[in-house]
Amino acid sequence: MSTGVPIASGKSEIFEIVLQFMPDWIQIPVLILVVLLVVGSWVFKGKRKLDQRRARRQGQAPVMAPQPAQARGADFLGPYAPQQQPQQSAGQPSGADFLGSYAPPRGQGEPSV
Repeated sequence: MSTGVPIASGKSEIFEIVLQFMPDWIQIPVLILVVLLVVGSWVFKGKRKLDQRRARRQGQAPVMAPQPAQARGADFLGPYAPQQQPQQSAGQPSGADFLGSYAPPRGQGEPSV
């Protein structure tokens, strides 16, 4: 049973409900701000694409994500990053059961496992 009217998305329905509770003198500035935000994001995306296109034409490398040596932000651990361990050779024991330097000292007559 189609009425011919498209169903609005949940976001637009919420937006309309919020606007209905606002007085008229606030509705218009809010709508203008929303339109400015959308148009501003389009302008920003277009400027970024234009800058990338100009960089490619001039032979410059486009701005890439920072390399691990230049890492910053939430993923950069800095001095708190775990230290790299040297690779174990095939003869060295390793794994969850290997205690390494934390193993209790062995007595003279105890066999090595």
